[in-house]
Amino acid sequence: MQLHYKSIALPFEYPFTISNGRTKTHQPSLVVSLSLGLFTGFGEAPAIVYYNITVEKMIEDLESKRAMVEKFALTDPARYWHYLHHLFPNNPFLVSALDMACWDLYGKMKGQPLYKLWNTNWENTPVTDYTIGIDSIPTMVEKMNAKPWPVYKVKLGTPEDIEIMEALTAATKAVFRVDANAGWTTEEALTKIPLLAKMGVEFIEQPLAKDNWEGMKILYEKSELPLYADESCVMESDVQKCAGYFHGINIKLTKCSGPTPALRMIETARSLGLKVMMGSMNESTIGSAAIAHFLPQLDHVDMDGPLLLSEDIATGITFDNGTVHITDKPGLGITLL
Repeated sequence: MQLHYKSIALPFEYPFTISNGRTKTHQPSLVVSLSLGLFTGFGEAPAIVYYNITVEKMIEDLESKRAMVEKFALTDPARYWHYLHHLFPNNPFLVSALDMACWDLYGKMKGQPLYKLWNTNWENTPVTDYTIGIDSIPTMVEKMNAKPWPVYKVKLGTPEDIEIMEALTAATKAVFRVDANAGWTTEEALTKIPLLAKMGVEFIEQPLAKDNWEGMKILYEKSELPLYADESCVMESDVQKCAGYFHGINIKLTKCSGPTPALRMIETARSLGLKVMMGSMNESTIGSAAIAHFLPQLDHVDMDGPLLLSEDIATGITFDNGTVHITDKPGLGITLL
């Protein structure tokens, strides 16, 4: 195989802020491609500061073992993921980008879109939410009104959480989900969740710190709303831990190291009675297309990266009031701009 890559930094439509005051105006990412004969597959990994993975680090690791990445004889993406997993044991973001590119390449070689390779039908697909980042309350309402949508995910983790949600829910009949990004204490969650339930919030994502299992056990037993793990469920080995502490998990392809382990995570979650959501890390259409092919397997999805970014580098998915449409082209079904 032949490997190519490039660094990108796509601007957000609005500055994007989550709990603890983390704000960014651009999303840096690494785009990779793997070519074999007439076929080329693409993958993407956004760089996330609080996971200590930068684009520069991904490129450094990739260049250090480029020859080994390229020499693999592709017969099965799962085997390639296993190979990459051992090649880059401390860089799941890079492994995810390469795994994604491999699946895209493999799908093109087989002449099938990924969801068909995964033995699913394009039916019962959940709508995607649209995320409202933390800002002043009037600005958050303004952002929401500027993007009429059936489901919103609201970033919380501030002293004004309840006031924010009161203002937002008063302005629309849409469904709301809340993502605290590990920003609450157990006591805060016990106070806020009943109030949010009265407002009609659908579920809460990662209310407590990722390692606050004692607090999560209390919430799990008392919460009036379903609780979904995000920061507490990063890798495949975390799924089992979430049973009895969360009602569902939010899988991020970038964090779990790609589509290959994500397929296994879904299977494990189902066996444990956990609901399954898949989330975005502000990917362009490349990474978002990979999420889209999982839609028939999901209960919920947050894949609004292309909606939050003001520029893109590919086409292949469209959004119609929350409903996601893909092309039926092989692999990811994308075309680079």
